[in-house]
Amino acid sequence: MFESLSDKLELAFKRLKGQGRINELNIADTLKDVRRALVDADVNYKIAKEFVDTVKEKALGANVIKAVSPGQMMVKIVHDELVSLMGNQAEGINLSDKPAVVLMAGLQGSGKTTFSGKLANHLKKKGREVMLVACDVYRPAAIAQLHTVAEAVGVDFYSEPDNKNPIDIAQKAVHAAKVKGISTVIIDTAGRLAVDEQMMDEIGRIKAAVRPGEILFVVDAMTGQDAVNTAEAFNAKLDFNGVVLTKLDGDTRGGAALSIRRQVNKPIKFVGTGEKMDALDVFYPERMATRILGMGDIVSLVEKAQETIDEEEAKRLQSRFKKNQFDFEDFLGQIRQIKKMGNFKDLLGMMPGIGKAVKDMDIQEDALKHTEAMILSMTPVERRNPRMLDAKRRKRIAQGSGREVSEVNQLVKQLEQMQKLMKTINKQGQKGGQMRNAPRFN
Repeated sequence: MFESLSDKLELAFKRLKGQGRINELNIADTLKDVRRALVDADVNYKIAKEFVDTVKEKALGANVIKAVSPGQMMVKIVHDELVSLMGNQAEGINLSDKPAVVLMAGLQGSGKTTFSGKLANHLKKKGREVMLVACDVYRPAAIAQLHTVAEAVGVDFYSEPDNKNPIDIAQKAVHAAKVKGISTVIIDTAGRLAVDEQMMDEIGRIKAAVRPGEILFVVDAMTGQDAVNTAEAFNAKLDFNGVVLTKLDGDTRGGAALSIRRQVNKPIKFVGTGEKMDALDVFYPERMATRILGMGDIVSLVEKAQETIDEEEAKRLQSRFKKNQFDFEDFLGQIRQIKKMGNFKDLLGMMPGIGKAVKDMDIQEDALKHTEAMILSMTPVERRNPRMLDAKRRKRIAQGSGREVSEVNQLVKQLEQMQKLMKTINKQGQKGGQMRNAPRFN
């Protein structure tokens, strides 16, 4: 996502390299490239022009201090304007009603059903009881799909397969949630075209019947500028509260994320970044701007780690590191923690200075799977005692995991290197402690 835009902005800023100060002449070509980069990313032309005009005004009025180059100052100004363009700050959803009703709307194929499951999973992790409601009575297997999603995330599910009236189903579902004491109802509706007056009228009647506290318009980011046009049509009918951008992990130019807030005047609240039920992020304009400009997103990386890494397990592992007892059981646990955090390449892309380095690299997710397979082909005793792994055992492990013996040898070598590193760190730590505790003579 945004890789092409990031590259073009980087090239634009290079024009200012070596310049002593910002002036109208030396930023003209830079801003022309910035505008072209935004338009190429499918940002609305009018918005791109307004953006560049604002940047120019601020750049020419900026006092560039000696410690900051014109290029750095321009990056800072563009960053701030990107944040402003996308809404300045994250906005949550309204869950104050009892039960809180969230209504999904959007085109067919935009990812409403998958997102409904992701949102249910997200809210469940925050301690809320959630019910998913199937109100798509038209698409074949839509009810079954939502049922599967509900089971996958472990939340309540409501449907009436023989009832073809989505307004009636929605009303009954909200009543059922009240009876069961469920705090949140997420209503998945049928996909509809904005030009289909009958279907647009139907979702309007669902809104009137259940009076949702939150209406989310789900849009496929890969549709580009069309996403903005569709959002305007739906907003005219529903006056929705926020936008959800799905498939931001795909081959998308990202212009919808930069245009939709300004044109529809409604915040982007969530983004979907994959098919898994935990591939959902709250939309933070500040973090998105830093990623577009290749600065990484360390805050989101830390948050993902906090969500997935068990605190007690982390303490146990730290203790084993200090005692130099790290073995393949621990290695296996770390692999599984990393896999929970999401796509490995995406995680590296969140690290400042790393994203650009790995963007063209073919990082195979299977690498972790292969390592896991080799470790699982060891016996529990072998995992805890890697020194037992002689040539005969390594050959068996290779055969059991479908890998080459050379790969098993490399894995064992990696563990030995980690153990040596831990030993060195522990020795340095002990020396440091001795120095701190040594008597002082004044």
